[in-house]
Amino acid sequence: MRSQFRIILLAASLLIGPVQAQVVISTGGWPPFLTPDQKHFGFIAHLISDVFAESGIVVEYRLVPWRRAYVGTVSGEYDATAVWMDAPDRHDDMLYSDPILDERFVFFHRADQAFEWQEFSDLSGLKLAGVLGYSYGPAFDAAVEAGVLDIEWVASEASTVNMLLAGRIDAYPQEINVGYFNISRTVRPEAAAQITHHPKALLVNKSYLLLPRSAPDSEALLGEFNAQLQAFRDTGRYQSYFDAFETGDYELDTAEPTTEPVSQPD
Repeated sequence: MRSQFRIILLAASLLIGPVQAQVVISTGGWPPFLTPDQKHFGFIAHLISDVFAESGIVVEYRLVPWRRAYVGTVSGEYDATAVWMDAPDRHDDMLYSDPILDERFVFFHRADQAFEWQEFSDLSGLKLAGVLGYSYGPAFDAAVEAGVLDIEWVASEASTVNMLLAGRIDAYPQEINVGYFNISRTVRPEAAAQITHHPKALLVNKSYLLLPRSAPDSEALLGEFNAQLQAFRDTGRYQSYFDAFETGDYELDTAEPTTEPVSQPD
């Protein structure tokens, strides 16, 4: 939906009630939060869609590489992009929503092996793995750069899981929900049971919906979104999406398509 048309619809909704409009949101995918492998394209995608729906706006997701998701949103190809951590170099391009998600990163390790840490120096001498292109926070990145941490960069999360089970690494960092989701998709339950996590968080990160500053209606759209998101929090509806995920309500039957509009990359 183009911006002039959308702002007219938003204004009309304030005068005559909800008017159905559309926003196109780009994402690189972040299982289980945003993924076609879960109902509603993931529970965070479902939350975002329902927040917009309160203003009569339908969401369509475009699953593209992360770089394209960002650049395409800045250029106006997409109306918004989800979800991103805060970074100073994005502020000139983007408006940030209120926080949508708190991501908690931990170290995963084998359940039958002792693993303890409080400072990154405690991990000196251990073999770690991480996914290429990921950042696990400034402190972690600095420890890698300083040579405190010995890390092997690999192409996928599945590789870190298999390397851990094979004894080729001692631990790997990942967001706790993402980590367990990927473990369950990579190995059988009996192998998954051999992996656990250390309770100490190495990073707690807030994630946001980003809208382009260049679009004249982004501020109005963001105001609508933030107001409805706060209402979800105030009524407890926000937490219900997390609870539903924990109880497995977003598991997708193999014959069942996702119910959210999703466009795959060309």
